[in-house]
Amino acid sequence: MMTNLFSSFDPSTTLFFQLNWMTMICTMLIIPNKFWLKESRNSVLKKILNNKIYQEMKFIYPNEQILMMLKSTFMLILILNLMGLIPYVFTPTSHLSISISLALPMWLTLMFYSWTNSTNLMFAHLLPMNTPMLIAPFMIVVESLSNLIRPISLSVRLSANMIAGHLLMTLLGNINQINTVTLILMIQMFLMMFEIAVSLIQAYVFSILMTMYSSEIP
Repeated sequence: MMTNLFSSFDPSTTLFFQLNWMTMICTMLIIPNKFWLKESRNSVLKKILNNKIYQEMKFIYPNEQILMMLKSTFMLILILNLMGLIPYVFTPTSHLSISISLALPMWLTLMFYSWTNSTNLMFAHLLPMNTPMLIAPFMIVVESLSNLIRPISLSVRLSANMIAGHLLMTLLGNINQINTVTLILMIQMFLMMFEIAVSLIQAYVFSILMTMYSSEIP
């Protein structure tokens, strides 16, 4: 029984560990490609998608090692988002604990590397060029705060967008009046297509923003 409107996003199993979190492992069954001699439609689609996102990232930041990590992150988030659209399948990315565990380690790694190896340049980035001396202290504070809230904004954006569509579909699903079934069905079909687009866009936005943050490393 739901205690509040957001209880639909809570794990429902109460065994030794939450079985709903097993969806994080199930993505490993979807990602591998080379199971067959001939490429399947699934593997061809993933290859096209990988190439497209790689070209987008390479245009921003050409570092191959970081791009490989961010491309894998994009595929992981996309698969988790799409799996959450299947009925009775838990959506891990709707929980802030999962989204922030994706954003915070990468951001901390970039910050630790850049501040350790290029301390003077990182201090220089806190003050934009041609800034008047009168507002220089204020700009340093603003740039520092904007840098600190980056992992929070990344994780909250992902979780909030995944919760919003699911919450709206939950509200519409609770309407059981016979005379509105056709209208509700059409709206839910539209919302399902909209949620598929949101799942793709949010994975893209997360990975592209992390690529842009990586490009600021001196």
